[in-house]
Amino acid sequence: MAIRRKLIVILALAVLWLPQGALGEEKPLWEAGVGGALLYMPDYRGADESRFLLLPYPYLVYRGDFLQVERERISGRLFQTDRLLLDVSLFGNVPVDSSKNEARRGMPDLDPTFEVGPALNVTLLENRENPYKLSLTLPVRAVFSTDFSSLRREGWVFHPRLVFEKADLIPKSGLNLGISAGPLFASGAYHQYFYSVEPAYATAARPAYAAAGGYSGSTLSVGLNKKFDPLIFNAFVGVDFLQGSVIEDSPLVKRKTSLMSGFTVSWVFMKSKKMAPTER
Repeated sequence: MAIRRKLIVILALAVLWLPQGALGEEKPLWEAGVGGALLYMPDYRGADESRFLLLPYPYLVYRGDFLQVERERISGRLFQTDRLLLDVSLFGNVPVDSSKNEARRGMPDLDPTFEVGPALNVTLLENRENPYKLSLTLPVRAVFSTDFSSLRREGWVFHPRLVFEKADLIPKSGLNLGISAGPLFASGAYHQYFYSVEPAYATAARPAYAAAGGYSGSTLSVGLNKKFDPLIFNAFVGVDFLQGSVIEDSPLVKRKTSLMSGFTVSWVFMKSKKMAPTER
């Protein structure tokens, strides 16, 4: 489980939403390097137990006409105009060892999950002279869990978000800001995977519970990015709010506001001489 946890955390880290650099800035077609991350994250949304993780990861970026591999997503562009972008993206969640989580003790472990599906991104406001951008992203993703020997469907999620990006937050500093916020909706199967308690695992302190689909709370994340060539530094904080959600009464929801934060350093030691157009 420890090795699997590290592998999926690295995958999840690779698709975390973080600011990427100045808007409209011409960038190499591809970049490669390595990095390290210090993360503080709850076992799952609503958990009252969190872990510190220190992990290495590969840094890979490709900015092609169709395939886009960035820190915040891996996507295939299906359709694009000046204001609209339809792509396919991935996301991931870490596994949970139930023996190390008091609320889940005696229950089966949670396998790592990954999400895949289309996302429509709409640019609402953009200014390239005083570079900032406000966009609306509308991703719908199917969710799958895996124990690395089989694959199981675990429902779907819909996570509309407003995303604000501001490059060069302090003039001539090269410091970039990103803010993302929005509600999360999920199917009954998704909520059942994380928050249901089967009668066989019920206790006096953990009654049986059948999770329903619907509103799953909201999220807010703030990230800062600074490049000191060849190093890239990122710091981020994310908050989950479960108040008013359909799963807030689950005995596995121990905290209705949970925090995730992290700091990463990436060393880019290879990059292409060919540059990607600024509109990508």
